[in-house]
Amino acid sequence: MPIPEDVTGEEIDKDVRQELQSLPKTLAEDVAKNLVMVARLIDEDPERAYAYSRIALRLASRVAAVREAAGFAAYATQKYGEALAEFRAARRMTGTVELWPLMADCERGLGRPEKALDMAGAPEVQKLDKAGQVEMRLVAAGARRDMGQLDAAIVTLQSPELASNSVQPWTARLRYAYADALLAAGREGEAREWFAKAVEADRDGSTDASDRLAELDGVEFTDAFAEDEDEDEDGDQDGTGRDERGAQDDDKD
Repeated sequence: MPIPEDVTGEEIDKDVRQELQSLPKTLAEDVAKNLVMVARLIDEDPERAYAYSRIALRLASRVAAVREAAGFAAYATQKYGEALAEFRAARRMTGTVELWPLMADCERGLGRPEKALDMAGAPEVQKLDKAGQVEMRLVAAGARRDMGQLDAAIVTLQSPELASNSVQPWTARLRYAYADALLAAGREGEAREWFAKAVEADRDGSTDASDRLAELDGVEFTDAFAEDEDEDEDGDQDGTGRDERGAQDDDKD
């Protein structure tokens, strides 16, 4: 697959660059460029990111960073079996536990929530940093919901991190998951409160909490462009397609 001219391979993390030093220089450069493409595309075009990850994997399957990148790309395209295999390989190579929550979520994706719950109770969880432990809690709650255990999912999410007023990188997602579980359990008033709290913490648009909150408040969003087209088709005399009702402001994440 083509690599844009502006990609040099130097953009990768210094730790990954150091791992690639075990490879011949030209090969290391090729692998680095493909890893840059994975990182660049994984959010906006995960299928292409996956394709680049497979090239990097073919070139350097014995490099842990390559296996990890391949795992993330497979995970982003919902190829959970492949993702789990790559994460396991990366973990064997490095001995790190950082990928444990993602591995557990892959088990969920493969329809094995019980396995994910087993992993949530494993000793490896105690070795995770705070962010990893919160991620593991989110996975465990998701597994409970997969099994139809809504009340247990709600209890799983109740934690000091949820109750804290400080905003951390995981706060918005944790509050959102809690609000969503409450709503699924029919506790709409509490759900609204926690969606609002998720909005307050969601500084980078990682959730659609504002949309969910608006839905609960009965706010209807209109597509101004679609209405303009409809009015033009109906014979809008001045051609402006002006809609006097307007459209609600949407703070979409």
